[in-house]
Amino acid sequence: MFEHKKIQDLSDYFTGLSGRREKGVYFYRINGYNGTIRDFIQKYYEAARLSGVVIEGKIPNPDEKNLAYYQEVMGMDFQMKIEFMTASLKKWLPRMNEYQRNHVAMSIYDTLDTMRKEGRNDNMLKNAYIKFMCWLYYRFERIVNRLGEDAVPKILYEGNIGSYELKLIAILSNAGCDVVLLQYQGDADYLKIDTSSRLSYALETEGMEPFPPEFCIKFLRSETEKRMNTERLYGTKPQVMNCTNAWIEGSGFEDFKKSIGARGDDPKLFYNCFVRMNGVEDKLTYPNELYQFQLELKNAKRKMVILENEIPKPSMEEIASIRRRSYKSTDQMLLDLSSNIKYSMNIELQRLMNKAFIDIMSEESKLEGMNINKLTNKAVYLLCWLKRYQGDLFSNWKMPDISCFIYLGGCKNENEACFLRLLARLPVDVLILNPNRNIGCCLKDSLLYEINYTDSLSMDKYPRENSEIRMGTAAYHAERELDTLMYQDSGMYRNQQYERALSVNLQTMYEEIGLLWDQEVKYRPNFSVVDSVVNIPVIFSKVSGVKDEDISKYWSGIRALKTADAYLIKKAPFIQPTDPNPIKAHVTEFFKNGRLQRAKIKAHSVYPYGFLREEMQEHILDKLQLLIEQKTIKGTFENGTEYTIIATVLNLNKDIVRMIQKFDFTKKNPKLIYINATESMISLEDSILTAFLNLVGFDIVFFIPTGYQSIEKYFNRRIMEEHQIGGYLYDLQPPDFDRISSTTRHSWREKIFKRGN
Repeated sequence: MFEHKKIQDLSDYFTGLSGRREKGVYFYRINGYNGTIRDFIQKYYEAARLSGVVIEGKIPNPDEKNLAYYQEVMGMDFQMKIEFMTASLKKWLPRMNEYQRNHVAMSIYDTLDTMRKEGRNDNMLKNAYIKFMCWLYYRFERIVNRLGEDAVPKILYEGNIGSYELKLIAILSNAGCDVVLLQYQGDADYLKIDTSSRLSYALETEGMEPFPPEFCIKFLRSETEKRMNTERLYGTKPQVMNCTNAWIEGSGFEDFKKSIGARGDDPKLFYNCFVRMNGVEDKLTYPNELYQFQLELKNAKRKMVILENEIPKPSMEEIASIRRRSYKSTDQMLLDLSSNIKYSMNIELQRLMNKAFIDIMSEESKLEGMNINKLTNKAVYLLCWLKRYQGDLFSNWKMPDISCFIYLGGCKNENEACFLRLLARLPVDVLILNPNRNIGCCLKDSLLYEINYTDSLSMDKYPRENSEIRMGTAAYHAERELDTLMYQDSGMYRNQQYERALSVNLQTMYEEIGLLWDQEVKYRPNFSVVDSVVNIPVIFSKVSGVKDEDISKYWSGIRALKTADAYLIKKAPFIQPTDPNPIKAHVTEFFKNGRLQRAKIKAHSVYPYGFLREEMQEHILDKLQLLIEQKTIKGTFENGTEYTIIATVLNLNKDIVRMIQKFDFTKKNPKLIYINATESMISLEDSILTAFLNLVGFDIVFFIPTGYQSIEKYFNRRIMEEHQIGGYLYDLQPPDFDRISSTTRHSWREKIFKRGN
């Protein structure tokens, strides 16, 4: 039989029998924890799992079926003789060789003999023998035929071991097994069974602490599964890795211009930088500095991509090119989606892309509120962008080439930030330029190096050619700084200072319409500017009836509202469904998958708003998209009404278009007055027009002396205030308001709104 030997180091457990200092086996119990022990248990668990036995909890006693089978095969005879036990093992465990049978038989005999000397009777010895035989067959058959081999079989037992379990494991240890007992609660229970530590040794090493509460074999197994899944995700890992920013001097552009060979010489590393520059060092020279920077990179034959203000979202065609399915887990999703990463020209670069993609997505998966659908959408964006730009960045790539990705304006959303973080783990220098310190960049990364300057400069375009460089004088920049002081959080606003606006419908008394009508919107209640978006308080009302049935005063009141920035409609319907409209033939091209195809719209020959300010074109398209999404108009996404909405909005009256072009979001807003004094119905197109102009920021008032239903017929919900001001009158004919004396305005304000000028 084998003797129990002491180890000098835990690694002795993994030495073959022939290589051990003393020929023997190891049987230790571990009662404490440290990093070395944790690593040993992990490694020993793997060895026992592959070529040994792992016991979690008690070894269950043989049940009736086990005992019945044993009796059928072996009978119930028992003799306290080594020869009997050897012959029984040959029949019961036929895969054992003679050497193994002899060792196990002698070990069983010695254990039973010790029990006999302790006072156990023959019947107790017989029961113990049958239990040992059943356990050997049902739990340890896989290792008994490996006893005595150079690769010593391993047993790992977790928990407080019982008396008979210890006896059996000691039998196997004496016959040629290594054993480790994991005792999370300490040694007290064990020493009640083996008081003199005759059967095993207690491990004693420096720095041992109590086991962590969560530590167990199940925990180790889950960690192993995670590691195996990770290895499966990564596949063959790249042989090179990034050395990001560790070599830079913090000198901004100069670090980027540093030659690749001068950055470092480790052949297993590529040396790149990942930098965000906030603000500018010198406003006068900054544009030329950017121009010279990209020129030097170009002259150095560096591959380069420059983007401004946004990374264009993937098109429907790009998204469709990414092969994907429905996923139940993050690992399943990453494994499947990463197969879209292809770069056949250089397999090492493909492995780098794959690793960077999985690293970033794995980090994102741990964010609070992240779910599999959101993560999949984010991953698809990254794959689309990687596919789009890899040709420009990596064509004919070989170590240690480093391309350059320059992004002017800073990341606007998480998808952009993730993409730049991914690029920073590839052979790419990533430079984020954020010269306007009033505009933030949402990217955060442990690899990112930041350079901060105090001056700020508004810059929307990267100067790639000399003709594109516009350099302001000192006086120009001083005026811009004065603008910032005067017009930021001061209640004063530059002409056309803001490009985006939202309408806020005011709930008013009828009498307040005249008071608010001619005011600049910044003086109205609920006006605000939040994150450079103007919240415009607007009037959207229907006035039914005629006050005191006084027709003259009624028309005079309307005349008072007909200011220079008001458009008057006196007859319904204003737009007929049969009116010529060149947009109708193309609307199906302009709207797909719930989104306006803005690029197609603007590039189309029938697009009528190309002469407008760019920001106002975007404002119109924003509100058109919003009108469709809100489903304000009945039939939207039900019977094709969304196409009627598009055709109507893209074919506005020329005078109304001019009013929109002139609109300054912080000053007086344009107006629409709509009079319907007859039984004529307002058309669907009129309802679309007014709902759209309301979103644009118009004040709109309907005068309906008849009280009939009008615009609301085509709305899914109530969005206007209705004021009932008097009795209903019919068949009225709106006058020529230009012939009504403007002096009536004072009387109208005084008598109708009870307030004079």
